[in-house]
Order: sequence, then structure tokens, then C-alpha cells
Amino acid sequence: MRLGYTLMTEQSGPRELVRYAQGAEAAGFDFEVSSDHYFPWLASQGHSPYAWSVLGAVAQATERVGLMTFVTCPTRRYHPAVVAQKAATMGLLSDGRFTLGLGSGENLNEHVVGAWPSVGVRQEMLVEAIEIISHLLGGETLNFDGSYFEVHEAKLWDLPDEPVRIATAISGQQGIDQFAPLSDDMVAVTPDASLVEAWDAAKQGSGGRKFGQLPICWAPDERTALELAHDQFRWSASGWAVNAELPGPASFDEATKSVRPEDVAESIACGPDLDKIVENVKAYADAGFTNLALLQVGDQYQEQFLEVAKAELLPRLREAVGTTGA
Repeated sequence: MRLGYTLMTEQSGPRELVRYAQGAEAAGFDFEVSSDHYFPWLASQGHSPYAWSVLGAVAQATERVGLMTFVTCPTRRYHPAVVAQKAATMGLLSDGRFTLGLGSGENLNEHVVGAWPSVGVRQEMLVEAIEIISHLLGGETLNFDGSYFEVHEAKLWDLPDEPVRIATAISGQQGIDQFAPLSDDMVAVTPDASLVEAWDAAKQGSGGRKFGQLPICWAPDERTALELAHDQFRWSASGWAVNAELPGPASFDEATKSVRPEDVAESIACGPDLDKIVENVKAYADAGFTNLALLQVGDQYQEQFLEVAKAELLPRLREAVGTTGA
């Protein structure tokens, strides 16, 4: 398993994110993923810089780590032809280190440019978008007339030597059936071995990488960590079916008023004890995930967490899950 670090655009400003990216590379993380939002989940998070500008800066501020969107919605805020251009440019700026992570998006971020489609339409739009992006990243001059997108005489003039890999977020069999044939790699947020097995089956045994993400909240003491995780990340307790539909931070605040700190602690390891983090990472490794990005909740302790990761956490994780590190 390769171990990654999350650049959480909802909780940190752009300059801080570039600094953390450098620190994560120095700490020994193998790759870095970035969220791609227009809004934070909660107003208390307080940030939402443009992820692609941040990633361009990170590509120049780092040398070794893989980079990835986790994930970009290429159907509403961005036209897929533009996403393909951005991905190709990132492939060049990063010297081949970039992976394009795609998903069907959330109302929170996409409603700013128009009405939010139903889930079935969103999935159909994503299929068309991936087809367009793949053709353009492959160097074709594309004419495309679909149900949702039109592309006329589009061509990318700056392409990396190797096409940018596409990883697509899935949550069940329907998504696997739709997106496995169109994608190189898989993204999922639960350590479910059945998803990995179904993905590999759909890819006929060559399923590429499987990316996961694990939120944690390291802090000097457990009480502080619980309060921070509750303040910044209680939205995650609602589940993806809810999270994809709410329109703004105020809606998430209202929807999570009954969520207690102890509820958040059931899914997020909180405090300085590293044992639960190791246990949760092992669950992803046991499920067959090849890549796992840790998400340190909150901006306050990022640099201290990176110090702990370098000195203690990453060595323990490498021993526990068999990764060889960078």
C-alpha cells in the first residue's frame, strides 16, 4: 500500500496548502490528493481556494510525490473538454506525477452554475464526460455530440508523453458497471473488499490502483481532537446520499446539529494515540486498497501532525501494511 496525504481545500488557504504539501513530501508520504470545492462543508472550516491553481503550485514546490484530484466533477462547474486541458497541463507540470480523479459531484459545489441534476442524470453525464476526456488525453481531435455535451474540433496541444491516468469514484455495483470500463483506477471511501473484487472482475483482473481516504484528527490530547473533529468534520456522519444533495454550508450546519462529538469519534480516530489510526489503515489494506490518503482534520495541527507522521506514524504504518515508503 502507498500512503498519501490530503490537501483539504475546505479547511486551509492556498499558501498553507502548498506549505503542507512540501511538508508531507519531506515527511515521506508517497502521494498527495486535493479536494476540489467551491464551498467548504461547514462555515467553520472557512476556506475554498481553487484546487487547480493550488495543484499547479504544488507541482512546482514538490519533486517526488504523486498528485491527484480527489475528486473533480467534470459535468457542471467544468466542461469535460476544459478538465482534459487542465489534466494534461498538470501532467506536464508534474513530470507525469498527476492522476485525474473524477466523480459525479455534490450540490454544494455544482449548484453555483445551475440546477443540480438527479443522480441518474449525473451518472449519465459523468459517462459522457469521461469519454470526452479520454479521447482528448489520447491526443485525438474530437467531435462529440452526446445527450449532455457537445465538443467541436477540440484538440489538446500540450500533452505529457504518457496519458494522464483516470481514477473514478464509485460506491456500488452500478457505478462499477458504468465506470470500470472507462477508468484506469478506482476511488472509494469505505474499506469494502467486495468493491475491490467487483472492480477487478469488471476490469477482467487488471483493475489498476484502488484509492481510499481515511479522515483522522491528531491533536496533543483526545479532548481537543474530539472538539476539533466535531467542529470541522461532523458533516461526514450524514452519509454520501445526504452529502451529495445539500446546497450549502448552512444546510450542513442545520443537518448536523444533533451529531455529538462521540458520534464523530466512532468513525474518526481522535487524539495522540496512533493505534487506532494503524488499525483503520489496516482495514483498507486488508480490503485490497493499494493507495490510501490520510486526511488530517482541521488546519491547526497540520505541521505537528506531519512531524508525528515522519517520526512515528509512517514507520509504523509501513511495518503494519507492508508499504516500502517513498
